[in-house]
Amino acid sequence: MDRKLTTEERGYLIRRHREEKSRKVCDRIKAVLLHDRGYSYSEIGRILLLDDETVRQHVLAYFKESKLKGESGGSSSYLTAVQSEELKRHIEQKTYLYVKDICAWVKRRFGIGYSVSGMTYWLKSQGYRYKKPQPVPGKVNKASQEAFKLAYEQLKASAGTTEPIYFVDSVHPQHQTKLHYGWIKRGVRKRIATTGKQRRLNFMGGLCLSGHKIVIRPSDKIDAQSIQKFLKTLRSKSKTLAPLHVIWDNAGYHRSRAVQDYAKQCNITLHYLPPYSPNLNPIERLWKIMHEEVSYNRYYEKFTEFIEATTGFFKKIARRKKLLRSRINDNFQIVDEPNFEF
Repeated sequence: MDRKLTTEERGYLIRRHREEKSRKVCDRIKAVLLHDRGYSYSEIGRILLLDDETVRQHVLAYFKESKLKGESGGSSSYLTAVQSEELKRHIEQKTYLYVKDICAWVKRRFGIGYSVSGMTYWLKSQGYRYKKPQPVPGKVNKASQEAFKLAYEQLKASAGTTEPIYFVDSVHPQHQTKLHYGWIKRGVRKRIATTGKQRRLNFMGGLCLSGHKIVIRPSDKIDAQSIQKFLKTLRSKSKTLAPLHVIWDNAGYHRSRAVQDYAKQCNITLHYLPPYSPNLNPIERLWKIMHEEVSYNRYYEKFTEFIEATTGFFKKIARRKKLLRSRINDNFQIVDEPNFEF
């Protein structure tokens, strides 16, 4: 048997050996790797405590058919390096729910049969994990985000330490358990109660990254009138009469003439984020922390309990400077337009 392992095959077998739970498959992998290093069948047999013929069959089965399991365990053929790269590009474009569907695509595209377990090992060896994708607004524009970053840096430089910059947004937490990932014992279907009614609260919030100052104001609803009241609160929190800057999204009430006129009266300059760019508003991370500590996997029997938990979070969060500094900053991540394959 003159066939030698390619660099890709050798790396794959080493990684698979680390993850493999079956001792028999591990012995097959070690037999192939040792043979590749020049050991004879008898030498490998002595190392693995196997007879020479078993070692020979393991090595031949791998090099002829890429088998690492017995007849009952299925088998898989190897993709070439070029085919592997094409499969990776395909998986980047299309997110599969089931490994069997990837096997089917590989069979149609390359005529190579993979078992589900074999393809699972290939995916893990290439760094893939089964997890949720990150949501991205479908109409996001990279160029406008880059332009905003540049304008924001210029604003910071001109505002200095005398003109506060607040990132502003509203949030509407619902009295409903938000089911989220968590550590649950394997084989256990953990159940968490949910509420029938879904009443919600409304808050306007402002976050100044300089000192991580937070201003929160509850409201019955979010409209032009409630936003003017929030701007008044924001202005009253400022210790000087220096100009104050507000950065927020393009919601209709943020652009209303009444709000813009009132902002001028309060010496507040309004700046608008690019459309579909919540990733550029750091206060979104504050809302995420709120949901983690108040909403995710938590059940409140009474609406008053939910109100108490939510308002309690906002009353105390400003004191947790270490958490805020570690989780909330202006190191903005630019989101590219997503590519969809139908």
